[in-house]
Amino acid sequence: MSARVLIVDDDRQIVRLLQSYFERAGMIVFTAYDGEEALHAIRRERPDCVVLDLMMPKRSGWELTRLVRGDAHLATTPILMLTARVEDTDKLVGLELGADDYVTKPFNPQEVVARVRAILRRARWSAQATPAAVLQVGGLRLSEHEHTVTLDGRPLDLTPTEFALLRTLMANPNYAFTRSELIEQALGYDYEGLERTIDSHIKNLRRKIEPDPANPTYIETVVGVGYRLRAAQNGEASTRDARGIGATP
Repeated sequence: MSARVLIVDDDRQIVRLLQSYFERAGMIVFTAYDGEEALHAIRRERPDCVVLDLMMPKRSGWELTRLVRGDAHLATTPILMLTARVEDTDKLVGLELGADDYVTKPFNPQEVVARVRAILRRARWSAQATPAAVLQVGGLRLSEHEHTVTLDGRPLDLTPTEFALLRTLMANPNYAFTRSELIEQALGYDYEGLERTIDSHIKNLRRKIEPDPANPTYIETVVGVGYRLRAAQNGEASTRDARGIGATP
């Protein structure tokens, strides 16, 4: 099936340009020109990905992202942010709210299409996974076939990027990843965001899985290196289904 993409920007020329490129790439495109209209379109159309401008009338991209991530029915919708603001802090705020990636204006529309394709691959890769692939560390359980994560039996809503990062960490317990390694193994070679964006995604993951995000027991910071997932929690060893995917070399 063709991917369904919602493009949201108050600049109609940008919307028309992106629409032509996405349709040329074989995708079905919906459009909206302000945050309120976009929210209705997301709820009505349930797109596979939202390409979202930050600075819009009625509701900003930041507010819209917060609303989507706070809605249990929409929380896993992939979001690519478009921003004319060049400061890293502005981009990181969007990522910390739950955006999967961002592109800075002015942009090459082909790059935007490539970024969306990368996000969609991360969202759909579980369909090609081994059916019984299950990873478990302490109270964390990740099912690749079901594309679900639970913590002590409680389901967690993760974005495709968060899921990919957690899967990579859980598949390689105790391995200290550098930020660039996480980008390469979890998100793919075509992920060209700042390495600092990994910090934002890890921060979001900790909010969802750690009892105390300020003192993490699952995802540890390895000073001077990056991050690792502890192999045991409260004396429990990490486990995986016998037919699951083995650790990445």
